[in-house]
Amino acid sequence: MLRIAGITVPEGKRLDIALTAIYGVGRPRAAATLDALGIGRHTRASDLSPKEETALREAIEAFKIEGELKREISANIRRLKDIKAHRGIRHLKKLPARGQRTKTNSRTVRGNVRKTMTSGRRKLEKT
Repeated sequence: MLRIAGITVPEGKRLDIALTAIYGVGRPRAAATLDALGIGRHTRASDLSPKEETALREAIEAFKIEGELKREISANIRRLKDIKAHRGIRHLKKLPARGQRTKTNSRTVRGNVRKTMTSGRRKLEKT
């Protein structure tokens, strides 16, 4: 059972995929780390020797991962909110911050329900 930064790496998956269970490690970083250590990408976590496990753990923990990375990201967002930057204001209002359109596509974020031509109309009654 391989544990890195408090996360149990899945043993049944290939290592380049299994390492992505760690927050802050994606496919490119996992592949580059495995290549640098000389470990095959297709090996499983259960097939590693104790020496390879230790080397992999040290290499991955050298990066900012998990709690440290999450704290840095939240501090960056908090800084943007404090200085009243445009992106910070978008975060405050819980709107898209990267230029996406909001007229039609951010219904889930904004909370708007679907509006059609007949949704609010009342039917005419015949008398």
